[in-house]
Amino acid sequence: MAVIEGLRDGTIEVIATDHAPHHEDDKRCGLSCAAFGIVGLETLLPVSLELVQNNILSLPDLIAKVTSNPARLLGLDAGTLGTGATADVCIFDPKAEWILDRARLRSKSRNTPWHGCKMTGRVTHTIREGRIVFSQEQSDA
Repeated sequence: MAVIEGLRDGTIEVIATDHAPHHEDDKRCGLSCAAFGIVGLETLLPVSLELVQNNILSLPDLIAKVTSNPARLLGLDAGTLGTGATADVCIFDPKAEWILDRARLRSKSRNTPWHGCKMTGRVTHTIREGRIVFSQEQSDA
């Protein structure tokens, strides 16, 4: 509950993922020797959108916590759509529903606690420096 309150009141300014996509071979051992981490990049959006769906954060507040707030805290000239800013954009459909299938993850890792779960919210396009580097339509083809 303290994390939720920290997100609501602004004490927690950033939502991020470690995205540590280790190959399955690095995870097939006892807990004490397994590499730390799971897929995070491909699940950050739908998992974070639950905060909006549950009225914990507004959509603009969530977007700030994953874009402009981290950039500001790290002193980076990024995370905004201002004039002259680098054209790094994530376009998403906040209402798209899909089932997470670990076999369809693009990461080198398939380690996720959300395999088989219904997710809401999906990235449709990623633009990096003005170039489309990911398109869901092409990924589904």
